[in-house]
Amino acid sequence: MDYSLYHRILGSLAGTAIGDAMGAATELLTEEEIVKRFGAPVESFKKPPLANPYAGGREAGQITDDASLTFYLAETYINAKGKLSPQLVADTILRWSENGEYFPRFAGPTTKTAVERLRAGEDPVVVGRHEEISPGGVTNGGAMKVSPAGLVNPGNLKQATQDAVVICRPTHGTQIAMSGAAAVACAVAEAVTERATVMSVIKAAQQGAIDGEHLGRQVGRIAAGPSVVKRIELAIHIALTTADADTACRRIGQYVGSGLHTAEAVPAAIGIFLAMGGEPLATIKWAVNVGDDTDTVACIAGAIAGAFAGFDRIPKDLYEQVTKINNLRLEELATGLTELAQRDS
Repeated sequence: MDYSLYHRILGSLAGTAIGDAMGAATELLTEEEIVKRFGAPVESFKKPPLANPYAGGREAGQITDDASLTFYLAETYINAKGKLSPQLVADTILRWSENGEYFPRFAGPTTKTAVERLRAGEDPVVVGRHEEISPGGVTNGGAMKVSPAGLVNPGNLKQATQDAVVICRPTHGTQIAMSGAAAVACAVAEAVTERATVMSVIKAAQQGAIDGEHLGRQVGRIAAGPSVVKRIELAIHIALTTADADTACRRIGQYVGSGLHTAEAVPAAIGIFLAMGGEPLATIKWAVNVGDDTDTVACIAGAIAGAFAGFDRIPKDLYEQVTKINNLRLEELATGLTELAQRDS
């Protein structure tokens, strides 16, 4: 086993869990409200406010739908030996939806609607497109769980993009969601390689967004909404032209957004990764404190930064806490994913 690759994959899984769990406490709050409620920016696991409609009542350090679906999908990849199909992804989502710990509380509007139809036996490809004229399918539920598509395809942006599109089809079958998911998958696919630099990861994300949108227009529903490609360009511009990294992240939240829409959450995560130079904890902390859909932004950003920097750069205390609280076996997942990633080598 290539332990360099293994540690990058484990770093990504750890970043996913830590970002999601830490961001659960700040979700739907503004940056100012976060400081007011917690006394300072959140830099460790906190108990979410009871008023939070999703994580309210949960304990500090518990993960949400973002990381849990990522890990369910990672298991599916391993069991299927890397051969995904829309039906297999749909089956995974349905199995996840039976877990009372996550689905009733956390599932977003697009995923909830899709699960109802999938349970009724409808064709996953048809379900994921939603209606001919619909607001569905443009939220970030495809992008939040897609990092395994990058982990098992190191350096292979074409396959990572194709897998990202397959992952989106049962629930988020639009060109917008597919563009965002492919951007994340490609960023991770590049980040786990030894040659990766911060800018090569950014360029991979841009290419993924372009190719994902192209494929999405071929196989999905063309939905109204902002361009993920253009929003990523804006986030990159802000990160590169703002002298102070903290100010850059704050401006990304203000100008790009960090909400439920794919064209906000994905570009925000990529921009924050760039502004923080790929350092995992700094990236996660700013994603947690930028406001709005913080668990998703931090989950995505943590997946990319963890893959880039590797497990050695992940704070061990946070890793031990999140794995213990959620009974996670990330080393086993990392081993299985690493073996898949090396299947053609």
